[in-house]
Amino acid sequence: MPDHDPSGVELARLIARNAQGVPAASPPARKKPGKPKPSKQRNAADPQPLGEALDELIASRGWSTEVNLHHLLGRWDDLVGPANAEHSRPEGFHERVLTVRTDSTAWATNLRLLAPAILARLNEQLGDGSVVRIVVKGPDAPTWKHGRRSVRDGRGPRDTYG
Repeated sequence: MPDHDPSGVELARLIARNAQGVPAASPPARKKPGKPKPSKQRNAADPQPLGEALDELIASRGWSTEVNLHHLLGRWDDLVGPANAEHSRPEGFHERVLTVRTDSTAWATNLRLLAPAILARLNEQLGDGSVVRIVVKGPDAPTWKHGRRSVRDGRGPRDTYG
């Protein structure tokens, strides 16, 4: 599988080729110098609406589950409720595991209790086994183990607080 193209240029090319009816796996045909070809009547290879071309590309690449998941996560507040959504956000999805980040450890505990219900709703809408686990993380805590004033074998930040 090719590396991810963060600029999106290759994806745009694939969509354009698919919209023109060129199979996604084949490179674009180069024009040969010479006589122009006579115009032909419309057939399946003619351009099609972008939405249809995009749907075909997503299906051919096996991206359907991930695209549908991101669509559902775009409505996070409908999925977890407005109060929970205000204090949490989906952070990532990798190998069928959804990672959620929360504002505090209390909200993380609350979402961990709701995780089975959220998982059931996601799998109900995406298909069984699309998401196998939800990992809920609390806020990022500062690290006290790096820097000029850190103590290598000391107790850490507790030493300065009495």
